[in-house]
Amino acid sequence: MTMASQSRVCSTITPYLGVRGAVAAIDFYRRAFGAEEVLRLESASGLVTHAEIRIGDALLLLADEMVGSPQRSPSSLAGTSVAVRLYVDDVDACFARALAAGGVQLRGVADQFYGDRNGALRDPFGHVWIVATHIEDLTPEQVTVRLHALHAISGAGMA
Repeated sequence: MTMASQSRVCSTITPYLGVRGAVAAIDFYRRAFGAEEVLRLESASGLVTHAEIRIGDALLLLADEMVGSPQRSPSSLAGTSVAVRLYVDDVDACFARALAAGGVQLRGVADQFYGDRNGALRDPFGHVWIVATHIEDLTPEQVTVRLHALHAISGAGMA
């Protein structure tokens, strides 16, 4: 595939992650999520200036954090405000693989009121992933009823 054709492969929105240690990140995503490396460009010093990996039917771009680059790693930002949602056939197995590969559990895998079974983890590079399997088709009205019931039971309010 030529570089000119890459824009036809990306979806309308394609995440581009900044990381410290892109080579290790690519390996983690391969072991945890079954990622396939599509492209890797490295500087003379060995930094990954651009990489593309495919997870399922999605393309994810990433690069080592570098001076002058707009992508900052969660390490530089002291956290992240974005989570990547990954749908898989078997959330329990994928979540276990991600933890075994070095991810840190933020919320265990559980059935959710909106019809997914999911859990949240932080990868070793600071990015948050919500790994999910869809288990039940619901109408927006059914989801709203369940949400209100959940808040009534827990006493939680919406901010």
